Amino acid sequence: MKRRVIFITGLIVCMAQPIMAQLTLEGCQVKAKANYPLIKQYELIRQTEEYSLSNANKGYLPQFSVSGKVTYQSEVTKLPIKLPGITVPGMSKDQYQATAEVNQVLWDGGAIRSQKSVTKASWAVDIQKNEVDLYALTDRINQLFFGALSLNEQLVQNDLLQKELQVNYDKISACLQNGIGNQADLDAVRVEQLKAKQRRAELTAAQKSFCDMLAAFIGEPIAKPNTLIKPDKSMVAEANNRPELKLFTAQNLLYDSQISSIKSGNMPKINLFVQGGVGRPGLNMLDNDFSPFYVGGVRLSWSFGGFYTQKNNLRKIELGKKGVDVQRETFLFNSQLKILQEKNEIAKIGTVITDDDEIIRLRTNIKKASQAKVQNGTLPVSDLIRDINAESQAMQDKAIHEIQLLQAIYNLKETVNN
Repeated sequence: MKRRVIFITGLIVCMAQPIMAQLTLEGCQVKAKANYPLIKQYELIRQTEEYSLSNANKGYLPQFSVSGKVTYQSEVTKLPIKLPGITVPGMSKDQYQATAEVNQVLWDGGAIRSQKSVTKASWAVDIQKNEVDLYALTDRINQLFFGALSLNEQLVQNDLLQKELQVNYDKISACLQNGIGNQADLDAVRVEQLKAKQRRAELTAAQKSFCDMLAAFIGEPIAKPNTLIKPDKSMVAEANNRPELKLFTAQNLLYDSQISSIKSGNMPKINLFVQGGVGRPGLNMLDNDFSPFYVGGVRLSWSFGGFYTQKNNLRKIELGKKGVDVQRETFLFNSQLKILQEKNEIAKIGTVITDDDEIIRLRTNIKKASQAKVQNGTLPVSDLIRDINAESQAMQDKAIHEIQLLQAIYNLKETVNN
């Protein structure tokens, strides 16, 4: 398939028949995130939260338990008196009991509610961790996208150089045919044509590598050549919206929910219970036969063991929150330094670009003057080739600087997630 590269204002297009769909930077970022295996983690986190919340809600359901025991004891209860004419059977030293009990929570001090709060807070932390990991794709996609754009620009300039060399080759060839040139000059131009052709092969191979990697990320084949749209040069607001900041907030909320869980775990518990069973003896200790029985009522339980460690546990959580605050401050500090560096880079490239047009204009004038001198026989062709290459390099430098400016702007956008 024959390939060609054209330049349109604001758009770099690598074209072939048929024309491929256009690709934007933002579109590639969205597709890369949707295609990245880590995206599946969201569904796993969601399902884990559902199961955990379902388990917590089951704490409000009646709890059923069964138990049984067989014992042998050295002594049994006996009446301390004897009644004339009445024989009271003694209790057996081997005793049996099987019970079933149903408990219904009336008040648990907020333990179940706190457990659900911890589950939701943990889910939010896991989601934000996944967001942070996925956000790392942004920089990788930016590097690939702008790398491909830069290579496209260099291919455009390579085409212009080859056309310029061909024009001069034709002129010198005509001069040679008219007997006012020499073969060495023609060979010198031909060498530069071959070098430009070699350079194009290198650029094309590098372009293929970038596009193949980009295709792997977005999950779509990118047939060569492809179409890439230059992003806008619009600057960004300085507000930092990075997912790491939301992660720090989620971590502190998790610590807050853990504080509530610790406090509620040390509160008294009130349950409604019904217990039934069969045993020897039953509830009547004087009846030595197997007999059924049941007991119902309200049970209050309060364990004070948690109070021994509550203060230390709460202090550990406070230390954890302070650690998160330190991480937040460190992240913001480093981000501010990076923002300052990237703004300086943008300003530097902008200053360089302002001089590119003048450099190109001067290089073009020098080249034209050299062409005229070569035609008049007052300048060797080697000097003309040098001036042609210098003009081509100036045009290539400007094209690369423009891509570098775009990349610097989008690096700043990536730093603040804006």
